[in-house]
Amino acid sequence: MKLITKIRLLILFFMAALIVSGATAMPAETGLHWLMQYKDMMPQKAGDWLQTCYLALVDTNAKYPFLAYGYDWLAFAHFVIALSFIGPYRNPVKNAWIIDWQIICCIAVLPLAIIAGPIRQIPIFHILIDCCFGLFGIVPLLICRNLIKKLASQS
Repeated sequence: MKLITKIRLLILFFMAALIVSGATAMPAETGLHWLMQYKDMMPQKAGDWLQTCYLALVDTNAKYPFLAYGYDWLAFAHFVIALSFIGPYRNPVKNAWIIDWQIICCIAVLPLAIIAGPIRQIPIFHILIDCCFGLFGIVPLLICRNLIKKLASQS
């Protein structure tokens, strides 16, 4: 497989992951309602935490539906970040800086989760899950970055 094809497939994978992640933010209450059907299959602490989140979301949406607008903006941010990969998709060498920027963003997930999580009373297992988004997200980006460097050296 050609180097440019590998780079583009990694970029498309990352874009798709961002879009799916963002799309799940908008119907948060519906998604948690669906997930509650499987609460008994989860570790008790995780199931209890998700139930607490679900009940809080139901209560908040009933009293203050405008706050859910924040979830819409969260989804929009994911979509816009995904769009930022169009440049590297079209010309990876010229737009390699965007991959570098996204690597920095993945790293930045860690201090945000570690600092804001306890302030917002998020349980440690959930903070660790949030950290995994940055840690797992950085892997395809680092691979992509290395492939772009190889492509640049061939040019």
